[in-house]
Amino acid sequence: VQLQASGGGLVQAGVSLRLSCAASGGTFNTYVMGWFRQAPEKEREFVAAISRNDGNTHFADSVRGRFTISRDDAKDTVYLQMNSLKPEDTAVYYCATSPHPLALWGRTNLYNSWGQGTLVTVSS
Repeated sequence: VQLQASGGGLVQAGVSLRLSCAASGGTFNTYVMGWFRQAPEKEREFVAAISRNDGNTHFADSVRGRFTISRDDAKDTVYLQMNSLKPEDTAVYYCATSPHPLALWGRTNLYNSWGQGTLVTVSS
């Protein structure tokens, strides 16, 4: 599966942005789709994930209540809606897929396909 993330950009604090991740080159029959981010000089961290079978979602504490995740299986695409953006949300955002149910909880090592990343910069 190849993943193509898009939708990043430079925005001011408080606005919204929606990221998209399109899958290709294989079936979209993965159990979990997730979003991660990596800020400069920091480790990659989990942001959000959604499961295919039941649509369950899970979010990092830092984004819960501001971000939502959704998927459109007909389009083989997962979305990350980011509201009330803060400067600390600045990072490269990556989408990833996993065949493991436990990946819903953000276990990075369970994800086996990664997109190339899209940069989100939030100015104060």
